[in-house]
Order: sequence, then structure tokens, then C-alpha cells
Amino acid sequence: MNTDNPILLAFSGGLDTSFCIPWLSDTYQRPVVTVTVDTGGLDEVARVALEEHAMALGALRHVTVDARQSFFDQVLRHLIFGNVRRGNLYPLCVGAERVLQAQTMAHVCGELGSRTVAHGCTAAGNDQVRFEVALRTLDPALEILAPVRDNAWRREQQIEFLEGKGLPVPAGGGAYSINRGLWGVTIGGRETLDSRESIPEDAWVLTRGAFDTQLQDERHTLAFEAGIPVAFDGNTLPPVALIEAVEAVAAKFGIGRGIHLGDTVLGTKGRVAFEAPAAAAILTAHRELEKLTLSAAQLRVKEPLAGIYGDMLHEGQHLDPACRDIEALLASSQVRVTGEVSFLLRPGQVFVEGVGSRHSLLAATRGTYGEAAGEWTAADALGFSRMRSLPGMLYTRAGADGEG
Repeated sequence: MNTDNPILLAFSGGLDTSFCIPWLSDTYQRPVVTVTVDTGGLDEVARVALEEHAMALGALRHVTVDARQSFFDQVLRHLIFGNVRRGNLYPLCVGAERVLQAQTMAHVCGELGSRTVAHGCTAAGNDQVRFEVALRTLDPALEILAPVRDNAWRREQQIEFLEGKGLPVPAGGGAYSINRGLWGVTIGGRETLDSRESIPEDAWVLTRGAFDTQLQDERHTLAFEAGIPVAFDGNTLPPVALIEAVEAVAAKFGIGRGIHLGDTVLGTKGRVAFEAPAAAAILTAHRELEKLTLSAAQLRVKEPLAGIYGDMLHEGQHLDPACRDIEALLASSQVRVTGEVSFLLRPGQVFVEGVGSRHSLLAATRGTYGEAAGEWTAADALGFSRMRSLPGMLYTRAGADGEG
């Protein structure tokens, strides 16, 4: 077996990537090095279990890269700045990290002297496109292998292959495809192949059983500095730790649970269940703070660009320079997005009770909405109303001859 050029496999521990280890090794007669790029959701027990599983399947070596901080710095902060929710629902809790994972894989290739990267994506999903667009952009000379996609291996065939070799099959046999990251979890299974059903309660990961008992409401606060969450309930935390802390509290209320139906990169419709407790709480709080501190024009300009940014991440185009341009605008818009948001957690709901900021545009006015003008006189208000009426008046007058 040639050990000079190992195959680097992006490894999640699921059925597809588990199958890839022995199949690649047998087919190419080359060693397989598994690489897990941790963008959240893995504790030390899970990291050790992944390595042990990879080695039991025949990997020469297993590498774990902690990329959580890089994921926040390069991706999540901009999703927060833009309040990005695909289809006004799904906060891109999984998928947005694929380009970062591909970048990390390319870097590890250079370190280990490999020219071959493999992944376990199927022909029917988005991730194959995300990984390969990023890898080819970073290094067009890399060899990319996709055994499951290119050979149309079905799940039952993969299980049979592993069992035939006496190798461990992932728990559950791959009944549900689960992806977990710092921003949440996605879950795909039989029910999500159709548009009519939800997944069963025991298939949820973070919020399982959240509605079985009636929890008492809880009050919490989030503080932001220039758009970045910096403190939870008065405790200053780095972003990764803060997101993990919010997730733990919000998950027990079933916050951020949903099923997203949208357009895939391939042009078809796709459906996936998701759990994003931290994203739901943080984005809801951040949006309300922006309403207090940003002008109407700032909000209007950034919203469509944030949508485009989310679309580009979804499509694996994060390395496109247009994303750097959008990030620059989003970052500029956050200069005054500093303050504290108080909110109530109820089963399935984040209810914002109040928001405050030293940059409050509401506090800056001398008037009181609906009560007292302060900044203008009654005559000014009358003149303003007349001027605002002019376009409608002119349109009505121009149509007075009866022709539409």
C-alpha cells in the first residue's frame, strides 16, 4: 500500500463516511486519514468516540481540528449582522460551515503531503456542491473523490458492506441523517422526503421532549457590542461559549425547532428539520436592537444584501469576493448596534420584553410618538402631510378625464 499520498476523508462518523474508509482503502490501495473539522456540537467524549470509530474502520490516522472560533469569525458574525434566515425561517444552522471545512481540509492536505480529498456526499444533496466548489477554488489541482455519489451506493448496500467485513455500523444504521454545528442541528429522514409530515419526537436532538412538561417562563438578557453578542445574563463570554450557553438554556423550551422547505443548490425543492435554539434567541434579540439603533435607510439597504449573502453561503460561494464586499457593509452597519436586550423564554417562543442602547434613536428625539411633536410645530406637521399627499393628488388629477 502506497503511504506517500494518503486519501484525506472529511469524516462525520455517519454511515456514508464510515463506509468510505474501508471502501477507499480497498479500492485505491492507499491509506485513509480521517479529518473532522469541529464547527460546534462536539464535546470531548464525542471527539474521542469519533477517533475510535475511525480507527476501528481502518483509518491510518484521525485528525480533529477545532474550528469553532474561526467559524464564528468568518461566518456566524456576518449571519448575525444580517439577521439571516433562509425563507424567513431557517437560520442556516448547518451548511454555512462547509466552505470553512473545505478550507481546513485543503490546509491539512498541505501539511500531510496529500493531493487527494474525499467526502461522503450523495448526488442528491447540497454538500457535494459546497465542498467541491470550495476545494476547486482553493486548489484546482486537488483530486476529489466522492464514492457514495459516483457509485450510487444505497444505505442498505453500505450497511451490508460494513457488516460483511465485520466492521462497526453507526448506531441507528443511518435512519436519520443528523448534522450538528455551533449554530444548530439539521435532521433528514423518511418524513422530510415528503412535504406532509414532521419527524417523530424521538428524532429531535436538542429539543427532544421539550413540550412534554410545562416549564415556567424564564427571563434572560443578551448584551451586544457592535453587533456581536458579548454577555448572557450579565456574564461576559467569548462568542463561542456564549452561543453554547444560550443553546443549553433555550433548547429545553423547544426554541428554534422547525422544518424548512426551500430550494436546493441543484434547483429542486428540499426539506429538512432543524433545531437552532441559540440562533433563534440571538437573531431575535439582535434584530430588535437594530430597530432601535439603525436608521430606516440602513435597515432597508442591508436586508436584501443579507439575503444575497445567505444565498451565496447556501450555494457554497463563500469564497467569492462579493461576499467580502457584503461583509464590509454589514460590519459597517453594526458600529452603533450596542446595547442590551431583555427577553422571555416560553415553550416554543422568544418574546422580547425590552431593549436599550446608548445609541437609541428613540431616546434621541425630543418628541413622544403619538403624544407630543417636540421637534416640529402643528403647522410643520400640516405642511408635511400636504407635501406627502402631492404624488397621490397629481395622479388623481391626471386621471380625471376618465382614461384610467
